Parts: sequence; structure tokens; C-alpha cells
Amino acid sequence: MSCYTTLCVDSQSHVQLAANSSHFIGNAVPDPQPTQSDAHFVVLCTCPDEQTAEQLAQHLLSRSLVACVNLIPGITSLYHWQGELCRDQEVQLVLKTRAACLPELEACIKDNHPYEVPEILALPVDWGHRPYLEWINQHCQP
Repeated sequence: MSCYTTLCVDSQSHVQLAANSSHFIGNAVPDPQPTQSDAHFVVLCTCPDEQTAEQLAQHLLSRSLVACVNLIPGITSLYHWQGELCRDQEVQLVLKTRAACLPELEACIKDNHPYEVPEILALPVDWGHRPYLEWINQHCQP
């Protein structure tokens, strides 16, 4: 029996998981493409400090807009803002959610974030561990 998994990049730089095997281990069988409302996303958002990040995370969790938030302190961000090159220490939030929650998630971040233009980047999850994705579904209810 031979099993292997390959990450493939197509001509438009999209990365896809390609599995070729007659046997898969555990729950690692790729599922069919989810419908738009069932799709999962990892959302990135930065905050100026840990207190702001914790408050925003609690706010999003209490409204069931995300299933999980990772707070990564101590990142250095370099960026252009109002004609200047800026350098700041920030906290990176990594949010796990569903497509159905994205509009309300965006509104909630904008309403509760101190930045004039907060980072809100939703990255689609092309593949994930099925029980983890189901757990996200259970905890994200817009």
C-alpha cells in the first residue's frame, strides 16, 4: 500500500491538497467542496495591545461569531499610514469561523476596534480535519 499527499499549485497560484491513496488514515479523507454557507475561514486581525485583543476576542466569542481565537503577542508590523512608514508592536488575532458569520464578524470588529481601518482578512479553508470543522460549525451561529 502506498499513501502520499501533495500540495499542488495551479497556473493561478492556488494551492490545493491532492491525495493519492487507496487507504486514508483516520479522518484525513478530503470532503467534497462545502457549499458557500458551510465554508470555513481563518480571519486575521491585529490589535495594538493584549488588553484590546483579549476584549475583542471575548466580544466575538460571546456572540458566537468565532469558535476560537489565537492571540499572538509581540509581532512587529511595518506599514504605510497617512504618508508615513510606521513600525509598531501588535497582537495578531487568528480567528476561526464560518462564511455565514463573516458579515456580522466584520461589523463587530469595526464597531469594537480602536483602529480607523482595522485589519480584517478572511482566508478560505480549502481543507481541514473534519471533526475540527464540525466543532467550528457547532460554535459559530450568526
